[in-house]
Amino acid sequence: MVGSVLEEMRIRALGVIDDAVVELSPGFTAVTGETGAGKTMVVTSLGLLLGGRADPALVRIGAKAAVVEGRITLAPDAAAAVRAEEAGAELDDGALLISRTVSAEGRSRAHLGGRAVPVGLLGELADDLVAVHGQTDQQGLLRPARQRQALDRYAGDAVAVPLEKYTAAYRRLRAVAAELEELTTRARERAQEADLLRFGLDEVAAVEPAAGEDVELAAEAERLGHAESLASAAALAHAALAGNPEDPEGVDANTLVAGAHRAVEAVRSHDPALAGLAERIGEIGILMADVAGELAGYADDLDADPLRLAAVEERRAALTQLTRKYGGSEGSVAEVLAWAERGAARLTELDGDDERIGELTAERDGLRSELSGLAQALTDARAEAAERFAAAVTEELASLAMPHARVTIDIRQTEDPSGDGVEVGGRAVLYGPAGADEVELLLAPHPGAQPRPIAKGASGGELSRVMLAVEVVFAGSDPVPTYLFDEVDAGVGGKAAVEVGRRLAKLAKSAQVVVVTHLPQVAAFADRQLLVEKTNDGSVTRSGVTVLEGEDRVRELSRMLAGQEDSETARAHAEELLAAARADG
Repeated sequence: MVGSVLEEMRIRALGVIDDAVVELSPGFTAVTGETGAGKTMVVTSLGLLLGGRADPALVRIGAKAAVVEGRITLAPDAAAAVRAEEAGAELDDGALLISRTVSAEGRSRAHLGGRAVPVGLLGELADDLVAVHGQTDQQGLLRPARQRQALDRYAGDAVAVPLEKYTAAYRRLRAVAAELEELTTRARERAQEADLLRFGLDEVAAVEPAAGEDVELAAEAERLGHAESLASAAALAHAALAGNPEDPEGVDANTLVAGAHRAVEAVRSHDPALAGLAERIGEIGILMADVAGELAGYADDLDADPLRLAAVEERRAALTQLTRKYGGSEGSVAEVLAWAERGAARLTELDGDDERIGELTAERDGLRSELSGLAQALTDARAEAAERFAAAVTEELASLAMPHARVTIDIRQTEDPSGDGVEVGGRAVLYGPAGADEVELLLAPHPGAQPRPIAKGASGGELSRVMLAVEVVFAGSDPVPTYLFDEVDAGVGGKAAVEVGRRLAKLAKSAQVVVVTHLPQVAAFADRQLLVEKTNDGSVTRSGVTVLEGEDRVRELSRMLAGQEDSETARAHAEELLAAARADG
């Protein structure tokens, strides 16, 4: 069973098709019909869903716009599903709904999972959903990058094991090279940064600030600057509490409180409430005596030395210079000390760059050597797989009416003029995340012909057959889940046509296959046959799409065989084709 399947398309007002639903099989679907009935509209519709160019001439005459809608089931982890969800699309029960509208004026719109998206996004998804092989539209394996990927999958562990090691080493080399580049190209900037840090750290070291020193000095400067007023206030307060020695007749607070205490103490025994008050008055007297003593000591200890005040202000000025430069938003000594700690760590890091550059250079050279060995292993494994693949495709072509065609795979490398590349075959060559190899399929259609890229070495009909052979050999290796072949049977008939049908059926065992064909030998192998049929009511010509089953399918195959769907001979031949195809399957 195929993981991702194009279930159906609905086509409205496109060319001769007014409104039709195309129901596709998860296996092999054949699209048939008379010439001019509109079979190519099925191909065109799929092209629009895949982001193809919108041609307003395709819009049915009298209609405002042509609309194509498709429903594709996807595995949750499929690349297309992930990309669609990144774009905001929502899956409908595991299916992705795609819509493309082309107006008669030429405007084009695209919707993905219920969300309007750029048409270009559909083209991105197409690479992971459908491979188109037709005389005028070839995708997928014609691209060298896809050819290399498919060859790697075809080769299996012989390539997968060294490729995994190579990829890990390549990523590490990229990281090492980037860090090395940053260190070497910014050497001057780092040297300037180091000089600034050294200058600043020297300034801080020369002052030697202590944590909290700025707060303590500010308080001391405030006290020294008001020493006289502080001393006078303390003296007055002391005299008020304890009395003035120069005025023995004066009344002070201590004397008054002592008198109050004696008066209450004399009668406290008569009332417990008064006894409590006597104790509290005594406590006040003790507290006032203590405060008076501290005031006397404060006045005696107060330093009004102007030299000390000058020293404090000088120290504060030195600290202020530091806090303005390195003190941060609060401008404190604590922030200066934090900056100095960070600066010292950064300076150590910068001073160690030369050593780090040496370490990185050695690691880079080691990784390049390792990559050279792995790249050579990849080249050897790919070359071996390419020989097997080319022989298998050439054998397939012999059965597809191309008996003299020969397919080869060119594996080459591009020399690195700088000499910094990996070594493959004794040469320094350019390399990338998948190795140093450029892979390209070549075709020599007949003896004596020079092998050329398959897109240039075959005619339209031959190209579709070549791609069919390639896809059959690659079956299961290429991750694209759906293949569309248009005119794959051009220029063949008889036994060769049967072989085309047989190989399409073989490919359909591992992928979904849609084929537009005029050969009954091909259509007979299909799991589902769709008929595109034109009708004319005298004023309007339109085409519809019908799923053929049973007797209807026999009639269509008879028409394709002899042009006479009611011919008994043709019917017998059609039934024989169907029976042979079923037996072959």
